Amino acid sequence: MRTILAALLLSLPWLAGCSRDAADPGGADAGADAIRMPSVTVTGDDSGVEELNWRPPQVALAADDVADAHRRAADALSGGRLFDGPDDAIPLYLALLRLDADDTRAKTGLDRSLDRLLEQGAQALRHAEDRTESLRRARQIAAVARTVAPGDAAVSAYLAKVDEADQLTRLNLASERALREGRLGEAGGGALAGFRAVLKWKPGQPRALQGIAAVESAMIRRAEEAALASDFGTARIWLAHAAKVREDAQTVADARVRVEAIRLARIVELRDAGVRDMATPLGLKDARIKLAEVLRIAEPGNRVAADFRQRIDLATHYGQFRPGQAFTDGLHHGGRGPEMVVVPHGGFLMGAADDETGAADAEKPAHYVRFDRGFAMARHPVTVGEFRRFVDATQYRPRATRRGHSVVYDERSGNFVRRSGVDWQSDYAGQPASDDMPVLHVSVYDAEAYAEWLAGQTGHGYRLPSEAEYEYALRAGQQGRYPWGNGQPPRGVANLTGGNDRSPSGRTWNNAFVGYGDGYWGPAPVGKFRANAFGLKDLDGNTSEWVGDCWHASYRRAPADGATWFNPGCRSRVVRGGSWASSPAQARSAWRSSSDSDMTNARVGFRVVRGI
Repeated sequence: MRTILAALLLSLPWLAGCSRDAADPGGADAGADAIRMPSVTVTGDDSGVEELNWRPPQVALAADDVADAHRRAADALSGGRLFDGPDDAIPLYLALLRLDADDTRAKTGLDRSLDRLLEQGAQALRHAEDRTESLRRARQIAAVARTVAPGDAAVSAYLAKVDEADQLTRLNLASERALREGRLGEAGGGALAGFRAVLKWKPGQPRALQGIAAVESAMIRRAEEAALASDFGTARIWLAHAAKVREDAQTVADARVRVEAIRLARIVELRDAGVRDMATPLGLKDARIKLAEVLRIAEPGNRVAADFRQRIDLATHYGQFRPGQAFTDGLHHGGRGPEMVVVPHGGFLMGAADDETGAADAEKPAHYVRFDRGFAMARHPVTVGEFRRFVDATQYRPRATRRGHSVVYDERSGNFVRRSGVDWQSDYAGQPASDDMPVLHVSVYDAEAYAEWLAGQTGHGYRLPSEAEYEYALRAGQQGRYPWGNGQPPRGVANLTGGNDRSPSGRTWNNAFVGYGDGYWGPAPVGKFRANAFGLKDLDGNTSEWVGDCWHASYRRAPADGATWFNPGCRSRVVRGGSWASSPAQARSAWRSSSDSDMTNARVGFRVVRGI
């Protein structure tokens, strides 16, 4: 045992200093003389190793003390006091045998004491590789056992186990020292190799497993430090090293998410600072410098980087708009895009107040959002005709078309049901829709595809509104429970569920605004109701609408600048705004709902916004 472990230790010169510097993960090893570990020997002359040589405490006995000594020794043995003091079992039994080498009771007591001693030693060994005190106790017991019964087979086996624990502990200690000194071993050697050597000798050894995890954590920490310094190339290298420490470790996957969050936060910080720069007459140059930094650190296809570049292009080539201005952009293949209205910049309190009737936890906490720059929003939802132009130009197949069905209102049952053959060309009941109706039965991906097509056709940054932009435009300066205030809807304000509404067969709503009627059961053609204070129509009724955000269960940590709160790969998206079939609680300004990205039905459409 001793020879094998000593050879293992002496073969590990890497413990001396082979980890590269934290700032240079691709550098060369430092190199150093090998650390030669001291070893605990089981055989041979160990008189020079004090901890392995036990001198029994002096016990002075006279012949007339024998009976009393036997009693005290038995009491000590019964209480587990074996060797620490002159009144403990083993010193007393040894003293009795010095008086009378043939004392049978003393021999038996000594044998029982040795058995008890080895039991205590086994208990100490259970934690010896992890606790310094346990190893020290195991060594003390080894010294006593070797002194009392050097040739005993059980003692020899115990000494071998102590030897192993001692060697593994020293190897772990050396590896931990390398870890503290930053010599991780990403290129071979260092702390990583030391801990792996322990595990090769003793698989599953807890201290070495903890050391391996600590090495991984140190590599992840260096990756995150590099990311915070905007050195994402170095961060990627350290994460690659960390991924090789433990196969399929979730910690590395989580670290990649955190590094990407740092990257995205830095990109957003630069983007927001650039947007603020563009608000000043001479700030475009500074904004372009920030864009260059964003493009350096962003991964290809980053949406925020693309949006930032669009914003700078718009500021460069399109000039300044004015609040309330309406305009349309020309399409590359002819015709005009949707009518857009410039929404003024400003701030508002987003979400529901704590005491708002009918509010859900997902609508809280109410938080202040400010738009440092205005944006343009479509005056009304995208129509069937506008969406048809997109489908005809691109041969795009929306989700409901590919799937072959969608959810419609069934007049016979008064319920919403799935029906085959329904897609974006259908109305709320599954019949052919006229071109001036809001397009229904579209998924959020269909809506985003339309916005991307508009961007390509016009050269401007069309997209879905963020949730904050939608609520800001919906409220239009009004902080009431509903877009129109706190009470019943004024006559003709929007297409809502009213107590006076009737379906084609005479059905009425079970949960509606009492005494209200708008003349429609199902969506109305776009623009039939009056515009709000920002000049926008159909935000407070007619259809609910997709927005660009991923679903989050509350507004904690929501963006304060009104940006889209988007997590790549999310499946649950946000739907905002009341519809022709929404309950009064769903017509509130703060109402929001989570929907699967592929969802299509007869209540949800969309509109677009555009940066200015």
